[in-house]
Amino acid sequence: MAQISNYTSNDSWISYEILDISLSLGQARVSSRIFYQCYNSKTKTEDYPTGYQFSVPSYGQLNHSALYQFPDLSFGDRPFWLNTKKNKFTVIGCNTLGYLLLDATTNYSVGCLSSCDSLHTVMKYGSCSGIGCCQTAISRETNWFYVDFDERYNNSEVYNFSHCSYAMVVEEAEFNFNTTYITTDVLRYSNATLPIVIDWAIGNMTCGIAQSNKSSYACRSDHSVCLNSTSGHGGYLCNCSHGYQGNPYLEGGCQDIDECANQDACSKPGKCHNFQGGYRCSCSFGWRTNHNNPGQCNLNVALVIGTAIGVVVLSFLVVGIYVVLQGRNLSKVKEKYFQQHGGWILLEKIKSNQGFGFTIFTKQQVEQATNNFGSANILGRGGQGTVYRGTLKDQTVAIKKCKFVDESKKKEFGKEMLILSQINHKNIVKILGCCLEVEVPMLVYEFIPNGTLYHYIHFKKKGSHISLATRLRIAHESAEALAYLHTSASPPIFHGDVKSANILLDKNYTAKVSDFGASILVPTDEAQFVTLVQGTCGYLDPEYMQSSQLTDKSDVYSFGVVLLELLTSKPVIDFDAPEKERNLSSRFLSAMEENKMKELVDDEIKHEDDMGLIWAVAELAKECLCMKREERPMMKNVAEELHRISKLKHHPWEQEYNTEETETLLSEQSRHDNDIELTSNYINIDQEAEESIAIGR
Repeated sequence: MAQISNYTSNDSWISYEILDISLSLGQARVSSRIFYQCYNSKTKTEDYPTGYQFSVPSYGQLNHSALYQFPDLSFGDRPFWLNTKKNKFTVIGCNTLGYLLLDATTNYSVGCLSSCDSLHTVMKYGSCSGIGCCQTAISRETNWFYVDFDERYNNSEVYNFSHCSYAMVVEEAEFNFNTTYITTDVLRYSNATLPIVIDWAIGNMTCGIAQSNKSSYACRSDHSVCLNSTSGHGGYLCNCSHGYQGNPYLEGGCQDIDECANQDACSKPGKCHNFQGGYRCSCSFGWRTNHNNPGQCNLNVALVIGTAIGVVVLSFLVVGIYVVLQGRNLSKVKEKYFQQHGGWILLEKIKSNQGFGFTIFTKQQVEQATNNFGSANILGRGGQGTVYRGTLKDQTVAIKKCKFVDESKKKEFGKEMLILSQINHKNIVKILGCCLEVEVPMLVYEFIPNGTLYHYIHFKKKGSHISLATRLRIAHESAEALAYLHTSASPPIFHGDVKSANILLDKNYTAKVSDFGASILVPTDEAQFVTLVQGTCGYLDPEYMQSSQLTDKSDVYSFGVVLLELLTSKPVIDFDAPEKERNLSSRFLSAMEENKMKELVDDEIKHEDDMGLIWAVAELAKECLCMKREERPMMKNVAEELHRISKLKHHPWEQEYNTEETETLLSEQSRHDNDIELTSNYINIDQEAEESIAIGR
């Protein structure tokens, strides 16, 4: 245990424990005893600790005899002084006046009066504010002192709750008053000590004088500095130089401080770099050192803004280059497709003929017209593709985006469009143009607002009625359109996918045939053919399913199925019906043989007055559904027959209609196969019973 010897007035030495020493501040903390006096109720006097009693006159001129308790510090000529800033003279008691004698020659002393009349008063205040406890500053530096109590103040009047009074010099920061110090004798019998702070220095010389004598100079470390003591008693202190720590009084005692071990040495995002006697902080990119606080990094706003602008400009430049390159690549791809689909041939034709009513649209135009093929613009979906509503130059159109392309016929597409664009018939959907800048060409048709005949028949609105006259008119108009394709178009065109879903109705419910002449968009390999046959089940010519040869009579067969739909309002394929009754054509032919055809006719038109006409249409449908092509009538004859039947419906007095005559007429018509070049045909991949495409596909 480190000790300091205390020289007392009776030539005795008392050792005090050193609690800690600060080399840099020139201070030490030592333990100090607590002085007390206790009232003796038997002797009516004050009791003091035994062994240490001193007479006041030997040290001063106090006008009373006092008994000093343990004498406190007396360092003689040693360089130790009581610190006046950190220590306080403290008195505890309810009727106590304590003195701290600081100068024996002049009797200079400080005093502190503590009073209280009840325990309640002490507990009410509970702090060292004069009630039960008082503190006063020590105004003079000294290297010794004595503590005394004034005999005129004792504990006789408060003996019932407080027996003793206490006085001490104590480090202010280490003392906390407690009311038990008043009510108990804990401070008397616990041998408690409290710390006091003393100042010290090396000798009484200044640094300048001390440094001149190297042998006695106390600052031994190479990295040390000398500081003059501020105590007023002279002397000096040794400290480690800035950036070092340790004991400057030993050689090599001051060692470099690794400031970087402290994570807070540099503010983030700075990086710490240690060196002998100091450290430095480097800042990350975009930050700079704060000159007023080297450990702090501030955002380099100018650099950040400049860098950000540079990055943005560079990004735009890169994106611009990318867009240009992509644009060039896209242009090359578009040009490739355009050439593959015969676009140059078609374009030259359009340029050479100013009256040519056909437009080649760009991909961008089509995308803009359909809101980039948005789902809200979808009119319907089919096996071959999706049809979208579009707006081109304030004109509503239907745009078909197909799924497939026949690689072998790509180059012929432009020629096909030349032929199809010249078709002009009131009952055929007009092709307005196409887009050739894509892998699979897109077709642009006039928009037909009232949907398909399929929906008109099978999804009638509640309370609506389709008269026989309307049905006959639609049948006749459709037949006229097909007859035009077969005989008037040059070269002739076979539709290849006649069905109620491909007959559209305009605002006046006039029939318009659509989806003709698009075979170039359909794969023709064997695997796909099987799928196509399955998809058009119910309408497809049985002989075509066997031979894969499409003729005008194939369209006649399919039209016969459409006639059955108009007569019966029944689906072509009914999967909910018994197996023998699922196919409408087979069911109809059986009913005709059994003379039960009337049972199939729609109740809306099943009137006795019209049964002759209905029977005539049924006979016509039967002729169209013949298994052998050569036995089927030509579409031109079918149209003429429907025209005749329609006239009888409107003017029944013109002639008495005889179904036998009709049958004879049809049987006498020439049945011949025309070796007509198949210019274009379109076969739908899958027959969707509820297809909702309301335009030409």
